[in-house]
Amino acid sequence: MRNNRSFTIFLFITFQFAFQYLYEQLHYMELTSQQKKESEAFYVQALALLDESKTPYLLGGAFAFFKYTGIYRDTKDLDVFCKSSEYTKILKFFSGKGYQTEISDARWLAKIFSGEYYIDLIFDTVNSICRVDDFWYEHATEGELFGVPVKFISAEDLIWCKIYVQNRERYDGADVNHIILKRGNELNWNRLYKKFDQHWHLLLGALINFQFVYPSERNRVPQDLFIELIRRAEEQYDLPIPGEKVCMGPIIDQTQYMTDIKDWNYKVITMKSI
Repeated sequence: MRNNRSFTIFLFITFQFAFQYLYEQLHYMELTSQQKKESEAFYVQALALLDESKTPYLLGGAFAFFKYTGIYRDTKDLDVFCKSSEYTKILKFFSGKGYQTEISDARWLAKIFSGEYYIDLIFDTVNSICRVDDFWYEHATEGELFGVPVKFISAEDLIWCKIYVQNRERYDGADVNHIILKRGNELNWNRLYKKFDQHWHLLLGALINFQFVYPSERNRVPQDLFIELIRRAEEQYDLPIPGEKVCMGPIIDQTQYMTDIKDWNYKVITMKSI
């Protein structure tokens, strides 16, 4: 009798947990479905207002990444790229429509809010390197988002921005690898090389990383480009060591190299005339 009673209690507790889990999963699915409807409605409305503002813009972020790789990510924000001379027009237009707006960082980012959803207005990067200009529009890719005709930032500009994201909290190396994997044969590699001219080490590092991850796909990267980058790497050793102790780390991570600057006397910016 005692064993039967224990088994009955065990079954009761097991079924109770199972039903609770099933209820939570169904509730989560309902919320997720509702959130997807809300987010899609927000994106469609935002795109309509962007078009109504008559200000040129490009889409980046998760939707551009999906465009070039087929990898979809749920997101509550819309990454909109525009020139620094034009983000204020978009900001004022949405403000006039009753949206909450803010200039999050005057160097590169503003935001437009609608409840829990928002638009990131991006006109530069935090390191002031990937500044949006007319060439971004010239090389943009046409497409659709939720049935609305849009222009996406080019795959080259997306890679350019992402290679500089190497923070402890976020590293976009896998995104770069996936874009090269899916679009490597179509990329304007010469344009990408020119963008990284001064910071060519980062491009070489990204390509070596890609070869490590996908050893059977190395032909996605032009051999002559790789050889040129290796030549530049070898050439360094024929040159004098730089006189200034410089740390370029803050260009790719704004927090993890503070010790180098504050305690080890490396310079990130040199205020010195010649």
